[in-house]
Amino acid sequence: LNIPRYVDSSEKAESWDIYASMFGGIPESELAGLKLYWDAFPGLKEALFASDNHAYCHLRAANIRAAVGEHTSVSSFVSGFNSAFSGFGEFLSHELLDGMKSLNISKEEAVLSDDIFARLANVPLVDRYEAYQLLDENWNRIAVDLEIIQTEGFSATRQVDPNMVIKKKDGKDQEVQEGWLGHVLPFALVQELLLPDELQALKDCEARISEISGEYESLLDELSEDDKEKDFVNEGKDAFVAAEVKKAIKAKEAEPETLAVLKKVDTLITEEKTLKKQAKDDAAALHIKTKKTIEGLDDAAVIDILRLKWIVPLTGSIETMPQTVLNDFVAKLDALCKKYETTFAAVEEQIKETELSLRGYIDELTGNEFDMQGLKEFKILLGGE
Repeated sequence: LNIPRYVDSSEKAESWDIYASMFGGIPESELAGLKLYWDAFPGLKEALFASDNHAYCHLRAANIRAAVGEHTSVSSFVSGFNSAFSGFGEFLSHELLDGMKSLNISKEEAVLSDDIFARLANVPLVDRYEAYQLLDENWNRIAVDLEIIQTEGFSATRQVDPNMVIKKKDGKDQEVQEGWLGHVLPFALVQELLLPDELQALKDCEARISEISGEYESLLDELSEDDKEKDFVNEGKDAFVAAEVKKAIKAKEAEPETLAVLKKVDTLITEEKTLKKQAKDDAAALHIKTKKTIEGLDDAAVIDILRLKWIVPLTGSIETMPQTVLNDFVAKLDALCKKYETTFAAVEEQIKETELSLRGYIDELTGNEFDMQGLKEFKILLGGE
């Protein structure tokens, strides 16, 4: 089949209600296009909109997102979804962790998707195929790990491989080792779970280095334009030159205010240099410690990390689905309300006010006789005399 010949995937052309465009209000006919949401959230439409007549209404809620989020029917929808997926993490643990050595990898994704579809059977609005897409995105990674465990044995989870990268040397591409990689367990997850103190210390060090960059910018702003032309500021006028900063401080030829700034800069340069060395050393030490940690893990620790790698991302992405539905709903409501927020009459009034203001500016202009004739004709077009 030539699918595009039989299936039109283009967006439906937007229509505009003539009455609402002229007089304002929100057409009931366009709100009816959100029937799936009104059916799923009983009472919400009446809470959001007040009727003007049988065909039009107006928004009564000051904040659409807050009004939607606080409504009892929406809370029930979210609670219903959460109840449907109660125990989903435990189900995944049983399927993937308990049965990792014997499960049928080629059929397991179908087993998981069937469970997800069953849980969504009585949940409105949530697209089951979007849920399947979330599963599929996570499954590819999980399946690779399961294949390794089943073919190489559980001990493969404690294996660490050389991280081989391509680098140029003497003008030629060469493969060289640059650290290590977990064969199954990612270094980042191991650090997060088992080496949190070392990881946090490294992050703090890197955060301080980033803060220093901001402090450099603030100190640059304190300099006069004349100071920015001097050698201790680079040609781009966006950074200090460390060697020249030291020279200027030693020479003491700058104004006292400038010297005070340069001394702060010099202190920051020294601190930054120390921190960068510390960060590099700490990162290298953490890398080696992570390697040794992975190689020495017991089975229970491996299971914990696999749970963090396989199950937490999948359950986390599934849990966001109700909020995704609500965000989409609020966006549609917001667009509909803004669509008729400004009437043609209001636009016409704004045009008239702008033309009136422009005619006043024309009267203030001067020029030669031809300019004035042109301006006179332009004023007539704007409705002036």
